[in-house]
Amino acid sequence: MARADATRNADRLLSAARELITERGAEVPLDEVAKRAGVGNATLYRHFPTRADLLVAVYADEVDRLVRLGTDADLFTWLDAYVEHVTTKRALAMAATEGPAGRRAELSGRWHQTITETATALVARAAPELRPGLTARDLLALATGVALTAVDAAHARRLLALVRTGVQG
Repeated sequence: MARADATRNADRLLSAARELITERGAEVPLDEVAKRAGVGNATLYRHFPTRADLLVAVYADEVDRLVRLGTDADLFTWLDAYVEHVTTKRALAMAATEGPAGRRAELSGRWHQTITETATALVARAAPELRPGLTARDLLALATGVALTAVDAAHARRLLALVRTGVQG
């Protein structure tokens, strides 16, 4: 029973943190996360001893959601989700990887690898409809460029559609 309760509390904390970070940014007071989750501060710190631990857990969950979407979605539906993810989660990703350079490299490398593996599988499934020689890394580079230069997620999706269809009339 205690294990199920602990899992439920961790899930509630992650959900509350995700909501508050979306609303107010990564610097949201941890007391507010615990309050929204309906748990005490001790429970928060038992699951996530530092702000960094909480931010890493929230961002890792976001990456997992994106990767899971790739199991059922087609390539371009997933790429839309990818550009939205990069556009809207960039600050969280940066906050989650603050600290020693080795930690940033390890976490970023792990997340990048799982995203690249997902994109590679999606490109392989869509290969008959794609330009010969196009790789997942090509598409990720284009999509990331779109996401980092877009004004917002809607603009990123629009730009990605232009990349997909081309700009000639």
